[in-house]
Amino acid sequence: MCAMGAEALFTPPPADQILKTLKPGHPRLIIDHTTVPHIRDLIATDTVAARCYRRVKRSANRTLKQAPSEYKIPDGRRLLSVSRRVKERVRTLAFVYLMEGDRRYVDRAWQELEAASKFKDWNPSHFLDTAEMTYAFATGYDWLYHEWTPEQRTILKTAIVTLGLEPGIKVYKRGRGWVRGHNNWNQVCNGGLGAGGLAIADEAPELATEILHHGIQSLPLAMSYYAPDGAGAEGVTYWSYGARYNILFLSALETALDTDFGLSQIPGFKESGDYQLYISGASGRAFNFADCGLSRMSTPMHFWMGKKFNIPRYSWFRYSELQKPRGRGSVLDLLWFDNMAKTFDSTVLPPDKRFGKVDVASMRSGWNDPAALVLGIQAGGNMNLRMHRHLDQGTFILEALGERWVIDSGTERETYQRHRNKEKRWAFYRIRAEGHNTLVLNPEGGPDQDPGAACAITKFESTRKRTTAVVDLTEAYATHASRVQRTFELIDRSYVTITDEIVADNPAEAWWFMHTQANVELSPDKTAATLHRGAKQLVVEIVSPPEAGFTVMAARPLPTSPDPDVQNKNEGRRKLAIWLPNVRTLKLTVKLTPMRGGRTE
Repeated sequence: MCAMGAEALFTPPPADQILKTLKPGHPRLIIDHTTVPHIRDLIATDTVAARCYRRVKRSANRTLKQAPSEYKIPDGRRLLSVSRRVKERVRTLAFVYLMEGDRRYVDRAWQELEAASKFKDWNPSHFLDTAEMTYAFATGYDWLYHEWTPEQRTILKTAIVTLGLEPGIKVYKRGRGWVRGHNNWNQVCNGGLGAGGLAIADEAPELATEILHHGIQSLPLAMSYYAPDGAGAEGVTYWSYGARYNILFLSALETALDTDFGLSQIPGFKESGDYQLYISGASGRAFNFADCGLSRMSTPMHFWMGKKFNIPRYSWFRYSELQKPRGRGSVLDLLWFDNMAKTFDSTVLPPDKRFGKVDVASMRSGWNDPAALVLGIQAGGNMNLRMHRHLDQGTFILEALGERWVIDSGTERETYQRHRNKEKRWAFYRIRAEGHNTLVLNPEGGPDQDPGAACAITKFESTRKRTTAVVDLTEAYATHASRVQRTFELIDRSYVTITDEIVADNPAEAWWFMHTQANVELSPDKTAATLHRGAKQLVVEIVSPPEAGFTVMAARPLPTSPDPDVQNKNEGRRKLAIWLPNVRTLKLTVKLTPMRGGRTE
C-alpha cells in the first residue's frame, strides 16, 4: 500500500505480529496505571500544569449541565461538529473522573456515549466524522472500562465495531480516497480507527488486527510527505489536525503495544515540529495562509515530540504559550506535559527558515520579543494536494510592534459549501490572488493565477544584517508575462523591502495589493502610506518607480472579477494598492518600516 517512496522509509510488521505485545487490561490508550499519579504530582508542583487542569475541570463541569449531543448534519454533508463535541466531552469527563473519582463525570460521559451509540450511523460518507467518533468511543470505553457494567461495555464495543471499524474496513478494502492519500484525512482516519482497534483488541483480535494492519500500512503515505524538512503541505492549522491524530495513534500504540513499529522514525516527521514554530508570528498566531485559521500556534503535540525526540525547543514552544495569560491548556497537554524545557534559551534558534518542500519561509528580528518584526512568505504549489491552497503565490504576512499589519484574507467558509452554492473555488475573493498580498496581471473573470502553478523560492540567504528570499512567480503569471520575480529582504532586522520585477511581451495591466485592518493615511503625493494602530505605525513607501502611487481600496473584487453573493464581505479591512496600466518592463520596490511614536524601531 505504501507509495511515493514510503516503502523505502518504513516496513510494516506482519499482521500476525501486531498484537503480540498487547498489554492486558485497561486503560491502555495513551494512559496506564502510572499516569494519574504522575499528573497529580505535576499539578502540585507546576503552576502551568495546575492552571491547565483547572481549565479542563471547568469544561467538564460545564458539560455536566448540558444535554447530550444529537445527530445533526447542519450543512447537508458533515456530522463532524457533533463527533468533535462528543470526543471533547467524553475525553474531558473521563479524565476528570480519573483524577478525582466523582461519579457524576462517569454518568454524564455515559449519557453522551449512549446517545451517540444510538445514531443511525457516524456519517461514513464524510469519513472524518466516523473516525473522530470512533476515537471518542475508544477513549470512553478504555479509560472508564472498570466503571462500566457488562451491558454498557457491550453497547460501547458494538458501536465501535458496527459504526466505526466495519465501515472503516470497507474503505480499506476499496483502497481509494484517504487510504491512499497524503493529507490530514489519512492521519485522522487511520488514527481514529486505530484507537478503536486497540481499545477492543483483546475482545476482537481478528478485527483489531485487520484495522491496525491496514492503518499501519496507510499512515506512512501522509507521514512521508513531511520529508525532508518537516513542512506541512496544507498549512499550519491543518498540520495541527493531522499531527494530532497521527500522534494520538503513535502514543496509543506505544502504551498498548510498547512499540510504534518505527512509524515515528519516518524521515521528516521528527522535523515537522518546527513548522508551526516558524510559520507563526511574534503574537503566537498562525501565518494563516490558504485555508488555515487565525489561531494561536503551538500544540500539545509539541510536548509529545519534545520528549519523544529530545528536542527541547518543541516543548519550550508549547510551555511558553501555556505560560501566557491566554494560554489554553487541554487534557492532551497534561498527558504529554513536559516542563523540562521551560528554561530553554530561545536565542540559540536561527531567526529565519525556509521550508523547501512547500516553499514557505519566515524571517524575524528575534525570538521571545512580542514586538518582533516577523515576515511570513508563501510560495509553493497552488494545487496543494488538491485541497486547501489559494491562488496566493508570493503573498506575505507581516507583524511588528505587537500588531499584525499585513493580514491574510483567511478562510472562505463558502468553499466548504460548494455542494450547495455550486461555485468554482477560484470564484471567491478570499481564494483569488486579488484577495491576497501579491500581484494581479490583466485582471479578468477567470483565475488570476494559474491554478496549477508551482513557484519556488529560488534563493534564501540569512545573515545577521540581511535576509533575502527570491520567489520565481513566472509560472503563476505565464499567460501575461515572460518573467515575474518577487524578492523579499529583511534589512538590519528592522525593515522589509519587497521588489517585483516583471517582463511582459505585450503591455500588461499590473496591480500590487496589500491587505490590512489598520487605518491608512496616504501622503500628498501618494508615494507613502502610514498605517496606524494607536501610537504604533507602519510606514509603507514606494522606492521605485517614481510614477507609481498608492490608493486605498475596499477588500472587494475588482469589477472584472466574479462576486458570489454568498461570499464573505470582508468588513473592517481594506487594501493598499498600486496600479500600473502599461507594463512591459517593471521594477517595483516597496519598503515597510515599523515605527513607534514617530521613531523607527
